[in-house]
Amino acid sequence: ADLRWVDLTGANLRGVDLRGVDLTGADMSGVILTGADMSGVNLTKANLTEADLTRANLTRANLTGADLRWVDLTGANLRGVDLTRAILYEANLTGANLTGANLTGADLTRADLTRVILTGANLTEADLTGVDLTGAILTEAN
Repeated sequence: ADLRWVDLTGANLRGVDLRGVDLTGADMSGVILTGADMSGVNLTKANLTEADLTRANLTRANLTGADLRWVDLTGANLRGVDLTRAILYEANLTGANLTGANLTGADLTRADLTRVILTGANLTEADLTGVDLTGAILTEAN
């Protein structure tokens, strides 16, 4: 489905199936996507500020340049996700799985990465200022 540039501000989309949907540039600030299946979704340059993505499945999603300030990604599946140049300022990623994720140039300032799995993740030029990596797994991450 093509939902580029759609405005879903504050929508309750708990548990929704958005697999493979194109949400390029969408305004999804404050949206509730708890437990949603968003595998393979395109969220390039999307606004997800203050969104609740707790336990959401974002496997292989494209979040290049997305605005994820203050987002809640607790326990989310982010395996193979592309977060190149994404803004994750003060984001909560507690217990999230970012195995093989691309975080090149991402801004993770003051993000909570407690117990995050970053196995094989690319952190080249990522800003990790003030990040909490307590219990994080960084095997083969660079």
